[in-house]
Amino acid sequence: MSPSLPVRRLRLGLPRRVFSQVLLMQVAIAAGVAVLATGLFLAPLSKQLDQEAMRRALAIAQTTAQDPEIAEGVLTTPPSRNGPVQEEAERIRHATNAEYIVVLDRHWVRWSHPTPERIGQRVSTDPRDALGGRDVMEIDRGTLGRSARGKVPLYDADHRIIGAVSVGIAYDSVRARLLAAIPGLLAYAGGALAVGALAAWLISRRVQRQTRDLAFSDISALLAEREAMLHGIREGVVALDRGGRIRLLNDEARRLLGIGDEAVGKSLDEALGEGRTAAVLAGRVTGTDLLTVRGQRVLVANRMPTDDGGAVATLRDRTELEQLGRELDSTRGLIDALRAQDHEHANRMHTLLGLLELEMYDDAVEFVGEVVGDHRVTAEQVTEKIQDPLLAALLVGKATVAAERGVALWVSERTRLPDRLVDPRGLVTVVGNLVDNALDAVAGTPHARVEVELRTEGRTVVLRVRDTGPGIPADQRELVFTDGWSTKKPPAHGKRGLGLPLVRRLAERQGGGATVGTADGGGAEFTVVLPEALTDALGGPEEEPAPGGTDTSEAGTAGAPAQAAEEAR
Repeated sequence: MSPSLPVRRLRLGLPRRVFSQVLLMQVAIAAGVAVLATGLFLAPLSKQLDQEAMRRALAIAQTTAQDPEIAEGVLTTPPSRNGPVQEEAERIRHATNAEYIVVLDRHWVRWSHPTPERIGQRVSTDPRDALGGRDVMEIDRGTLGRSARGKVPLYDADHRIIGAVSVGIAYDSVRARLLAAIPGLLAYAGGALAVGALAAWLISRRVQRQTRDLAFSDISALLAEREAMLHGIREGVVALDRGGRIRLLNDEARRLLGIGDEAVGKSLDEALGEGRTAAVLAGRVTGTDLLTVRGQRVLVANRMPTDDGGAVATLRDRTELEQLGRELDSTRGLIDALRAQDHEHANRMHTLLGLLELEMYDDAVEFVGEVVGDHRVTAEQVTEKIQDPLLAALLVGKATVAAERGVALWVSERTRLPDRLVDPRGLVTVVGNLVDNALDAVAGTPHARVEVELRTEGRTVVLRVRDTGPGIPADQRELVFTDGWSTKKPPAHGKRGLGLPLVRRLAERQGGGATVGTADGGGAEFTVVLPEALTDALGGPEEEPAPGGTDTSEAGTAGAPAQAAEEAR
């Protein structure tokens, strides 16, 4: 037997799409409002019609009671179907289109009635209020059925109550007027319902476009997935509204930008401060994979506009990648320097071997002493002026790299730096970046020279790096400190233009600054001022160094001894 096909069961309930649910709910609301409004209008209308019928009945009764023939007939004639009271009452009834006009005496006996057979009989309803001198309006049921009634006392010429007049308006006429008003009300209600349904359809269509015709369950799932994605990915996400204000930050964006939930609702300039990072995220700087420096972090930013006029920006932390790239550059430079030193060392060994074979022992001793002495003198000169071991090792290594590149690296005679730095790694980053940039600027030029000067003024450290290169034009002296700006060819691992912005940020973090001017020889002179860079007293307990500054220099520390190069990085 072939398997039977599954039976699809009809599922009753609300539709799944947002468009359908919103339309259905709004039509139901419009219909409910129309019905409620019609009911609220009909209820007072019915009461108003009742009041109008009772007032009309009372007015006819009062007019009838004022007729002198009625009072005289009650006093002078017996009740009969052809008597003057019956004739006058019937005349008034036909003239006013009342259902009945009943005249009675103080003994409740009828003197007039639309049915003549009832004349001379007692009335079926209690007339005491009217006989007591009070006007009465009511809706009541009598021998002629339900009617709107008006009862008034009947007075003689001496103003004594001799009976009462009761007038009835058929209630069916009141109901007929009410029913006659319903079609018009329903027409108005139907028109209002149609307008409401059309408005509901237009609103639902707009909701359909904005929600992309998703179901509520899909929207709920998307929100849950968005929250999981935003807070789970290792990439910063910043959402902006059409006014450029922050409306969403994920956890990684808070960490990378160093801001919290208080930034939500603020503009980028208010939350981040003016600078390249705010300009990139706001779209004032265009492009893809834009580099910016935030604190000590190197960030890669991309910005995508959204349909509502806002934008979503993503941030990636490139600090570690930049560090690895710098270390790769440093390693390559170190290998080139070691290769050159190996070649030079081989030449020296061949020279030494020749001197020994020629038995020129004194000359061999003198040659070895000169070679060893040159390196020792260079190291001694640096350590004599710079007592911090990290910075001294960096400059010794840079001197070796400079020599291999045909550049003379000098430490100024005015340099004096005690071993009391608060943040030696930060200063290593600053010096390494500036020296590397200077070496790149003068390499390949005649009489290339780079001079480093480090001196102290109280607890302030002033660093100057001069070179004999082409210098920096005056209109570009601020641009060199802008993230991503560089005149050099990008390396294989990424982009340039990060070293000098990082130098300025490190200086500003300590309350100082970085500037560039023109050296005496025509090259560039970079000046960095670092207030509070030294501990209080010589020989006193030093402060804990701040977390190490990441070396994002343009060329690294090639040529330094292995330990010194690692520490400089």
